[in-house]
Amino acid sequence: MFGKVLIANRGEIALRVHRACQEMGIRTVAVHSTADATAMHVRLADESVCIGPPAARDSYLNIPALLSAATITGADAIHPGYGFLSENARFAEMVEAHGMTFIGPTADHIRIMGDKIAAKTAMKSLGVPLVPGSDGALNSLEEAEAVANIIKYPVLIKAAAGGGGRGMKVARGPEELEEAWRVARAEAKAAFGDDAVYMEKYLDRPRHIEMQVMADTHGNVVHFGERDCSLQRRHQKLVEEAGSPVLTAAERDALGATVTAGLAKLGYRGAGTLEFLWQDGQFAFIEMNTRLQVEHPVTEMVCGVDLVKEQIRVAAGQKLGYEQKDIQFSGHAIECRITAEDPETFAPNPGKVSTYHAPGGLGVRVDSALYSGYSVPPHYDSLVAKLIVHAPTRSEAIARMRRSLDEMVVAGIKTTLPLHMRIMDDPEFQAGDYTIHWLERFVAKQ
Repeated sequence: MFGKVLIANRGEIALRVHRACQEMGIRTVAVHSTADATAMHVRLADESVCIGPPAARDSYLNIPALLSAATITGADAIHPGYGFLSENARFAEMVEAHGMTFIGPTADHIRIMGDKIAAKTAMKSLGVPLVPGSDGALNSLEEAEAVANIIKYPVLIKAAAGGGGRGMKVARGPEELEEAWRVARAEAKAAFGDDAVYMEKYLDRPRHIEMQVMADTHGNVVHFGERDCSLQRRHQKLVEEAGSPVLTAAERDALGATVTAGLAKLGYRGAGTLEFLWQDGQFAFIEMNTRLQVEHPVTEMVCGVDLVKEQIRVAAGQKLGYEQKDIQFSGHAIECRITAEDPETFAPNPGKVSTYHAPGGLGVRVDSALYSGYSVPPHYDSLVAKLIVHAPTRSEAIARMRRSLDEMVVAGIKTTLPLHMRIMDDPEFQAGDYTIHWLERFVAKQ
């Protein structure tokens, strides 16, 4: 087992990894920008190293600075968290080249799954169902028109190297295709330095269902069930549930069997999440994230497994200590992402937190690095807390979430707490009757 792990991240996820390491007897190294000098993960880690100024490109994305910090502190391994360099194949390769362990998949698997076209090709070969679309990148508008005529409108143009909703445009008919093609390529080039795009059939009322997996280096792969992440605004998730209100145990088992068998053939290692669109009982693969997800706590709550500890054990070469039949699903869990944003305009609202109070009680978990007097910096993602609840049934989980939202206090800055309360109070949400388009309409009504 590792003696010391450098955590190449910040905020609540850095704190989450630190806590797992501490419980395993592993010392931690926190890295931070000058803007994060007083952050909670820096205060609690065994050691800390400043790696640069506030801008992420000069600190948390600065590979030489991260590797230098790991070297001078004698770290055995680096945990990337999520975001930043967590899915950067070059970073994974360089960590290994410097004699340390990257706590995540191999660089080759990161590279395959980071290219959405390559990922779809790989998953198709492994028998995983796909959304109808182009077989690869579209090389011309004429090629896009030909594919659209085959799969029928509406269609979705997507960046091959994309993420977070950037480089994605819908064409509902032939008259909209040229504009969608042009804008998607321009956005993809600006955001990712690569204007390659591909096409998928645009589903009008799908749900976003994802499956959590873990694989060791001995050929063992298990899944931890599904999460429903359909409540999204501009392709950013706001609320996640485990399990999904619409999936049956039989559907979960069937999808899980396909996914784990495919990843075993691929020789995958570590944590991963396969994302699907689900409509009318049919699944269609859209992408795979080769890292820990923001919403991993809901899975932990229903399965009773610490996914971060499992990542660390797998990276250290240990076998999974269980088989698929040992994974049991208990109750229902919901996560609300609390961001430092105006709940009506969604404008970022960084600043000093004058008062912070976290809710508590049975089945309540808060993953956050906030404290009273902390100043939320303007340089990074606006996520400041994840409020997670677990209860025997979905209706009880919603009631517990409503109570917890009402109890939570984050004063001094605006947050999305009021929006989450409105969602919990909505009859359609309470009935589980929503798709990936539901939240956009819900927000527009306020």
